[in-house]
Amino acid sequence: MFQNLKVEGSVGGRKLSLETGKLALQADGAVLVTQGETQVLVTVVAGKEPKEGLDFFPLTVDVEERMYAAGKIPGGFFRREGRPSEEAILTARLIDRPLRPSFPKGFRNEVHVVATVLSADQKNPPDVPAMSGASAAILLAGLPFQGPVGAVRLGLRADGSWLVNPTFQELEECTFDMVVAGRDGSGGGVDILMVEAEAPEKALAVMKQGGPMPTERVVALGLEFARGPLLEAARLQSELALRAGAVQRDFPLFRDYTEELFQALEAEFGEAVREALAIPGKLEREEALEELKRKASEALAARFGQAWEEMAGGLAPAFRALERKIARKRILEEGLRIDGRKPNQIRPISVEVGLLPMAHGSALFTRGETQVLSAATLGMPRMQQIIDTIAPEESKRYMHHYNFPPFSTGEPGFMRGPRRREIGHGALAERALLPVIPPEEEFPYAIRVVSDVLSSNGSTSMASVCGSTLALMDAGVPIREPVGGVAMGLVAEEGKYVTLTDILGAEDAYGDMDFKVAGTKRYITALQLDTKVPGLPVEVLASALEEARRARLAILEVMLKTLPRPRPELSPRAPRIIVEVIPVDKIGEVIGPKGKKVNEIASLTGAEIDIEDDGTIYIGAKDEAAAQEALRMIREVVSPVEPKVGERYLGTVVKTTPFGAFVQLVRGRDGLIHISRLGKGERVKRVEDVVKVGDRILVEVVEIDKLNRISLKPVEDGE
Repeated sequence: MFQNLKVEGSVGGRKLSLETGKLALQADGAVLVTQGETQVLVTVVAGKEPKEGLDFFPLTVDVEERMYAAGKIPGGFFRREGRPSEEAILTARLIDRPLRPSFPKGFRNEVHVVATVLSADQKNPPDVPAMSGASAAILLAGLPFQGPVGAVRLGLRADGSWLVNPTFQELEECTFDMVVAGRDGSGGGVDILMVEAEAPEKALAVMKQGGPMPTERVVALGLEFARGPLLEAARLQSELALRAGAVQRDFPLFRDYTEELFQALEAEFGEAVREALAIPGKLEREEALEELKRKASEALAARFGQAWEEMAGGLAPAFRALERKIARKRILEEGLRIDGRKPNQIRPISVEVGLLPMAHGSALFTRGETQVLSAATLGMPRMQQIIDTIAPEESKRYMHHYNFPPFSTGEPGFMRGPRRREIGHGALAERALLPVIPPEEEFPYAIRVVSDVLSSNGSTSMASVCGSTLALMDAGVPIREPVGGVAMGLVAEEGKYVTLTDILGAEDAYGDMDFKVAGTKRYITALQLDTKVPGLPVEVLASALEEARRARLAILEVMLKTLPRPRPELSPRAPRIIVEVIPVDKIGEVIGPKGKKVNEIASLTGAEIDIEDDGTIYIGAKDEAAAQEALRMIREVVSPVEPKVGERYLGTVVKTTPFGAFVQLVRGRDGLIHISRLGKGERVKRVEDVVKVGDRILVEVVEIDKLNRISLKPVEDGE
């Protein structure tokens, strides 16, 4: 019934197997990838005919997480999987990025890649196996693909060596986590297509114990080390395709415009486009180019006559190609960029903090025409995000959310929640800051930063890194080190490579590399690399890393002139949190029957109280005094204190009688204020004329008799 084929091999010493022929038989290509007990089924289906009217490759990648894979039942009302989790979206982007440039230009057939996680052993992450599975499935489908594309994860161990495809648990002891994708290159080398890397949450603790810092040199050596495992993963895919008899099918490839159209456009409007591209302002430059495009349409229509009807659809892509050619030539020959900067020059930077009066911390970071507003909010630990996925991680204490509204590019558009790009950029900025966030035992707060892009012209994700750092410092969060970020670009042609620092949006489109690097003065905390050209030497990437380091130091210098260090005190609007640990067997007494006791303490003090199963109590209040009062009341419940003569208490009237009022001082201990002491020197007829049950009153212990009865007196203002 089945013709199941299976190949097994070692990738960096870790076993990886690929199977096909048993599952998803109607897909064009289907591969079951197994690493440990983690299994991912990756399928590929291609449209039978090209999509008409498109000027881009319609590739879609989806990642489906099945909760049964981890032996879990989904949360929520419906108890079934809903929209993709953030982790699934990030994995889909991870798969897409090295695959997309591996298809030929002009390929217009729709391709749908689906990676379904069938088994998650809580040890081996499913993302890298899914990447290899996607490439193998595309080979089996016979699509026009410059593969196979290998993928590998590297962990930088405490002894300075690189561990291939580490488990979740092993990554916790690493100072850097790097995913690299690439394919066979010329001369037996490897073309690196994509890099995604971060310093794990515990990286700083490992560094303090002697672990290596992920410096630019160390990361460059890691990229060199990745070549071997990448080739192993790629060769395993080739073996499966060979045994399955996969043959590349013929598909039509389309040109968006004719060479005749391009040459006519360049001859008549080349110089005008060159002048328009030299306009420094983004909006003014785009307006001038649009006007030229309109004029070109009129001129070329008159030139080509009736033939123009068939050629007109190619004007827009031909015009973009002309812009790209001119902009690249100017960089390579003159060393000048679109806005007149030199290749290694950073745009002007301005920084402002404390803009938003109600936010706990805020910062406005502007670099050229890119502007990001970041705001930090601190909350009780229970406000951390609960994660309902197949991953071992169950909650997230530090959250970063990135918003990219249409007005930031001067365009109208729909706003229907975060898109994949926004989730990806937000995750990158979050990972960049995570290693410097103080641990919960030192700073017991849930932390959320929101970065709103107000104006965009390149490198908004790295601007949000800078803005987040400043917003956290403005809120008084004691981050370990400030983090800055910069996006690098590249123009490569005929063996010549020019690295661009702090790229514009247009330079991202015209260039051959998008390389985002974030870090402190001492080491890299996160990076993301996408290349569009094959055979990019590691030396070029190493040089780009060094240029990024110099730029990052310059950016951090500007940031720290405005706010050199975290504010010594928390924002007055942030809650004050006190942590107390009580014996587990005392939790019930603090909570009380049906929560009566803890609710009473919260009601009397205005504090929020969270009690963990291990006896840790978080007390949060708007001011320190309220939090301390709640703490005192909790301690009284746990360890009742015997009142002493001369001590004062803020007590509660619990009973009135004709001869006085009984006041609860501490749990289980009441005292009596005699009616004669209630009148401030005047005779009182009724106790209820002065105090009532439930009143809070400051009293002093004046006597404790032999029967252990306590006599009290009210404390007057000023006493």
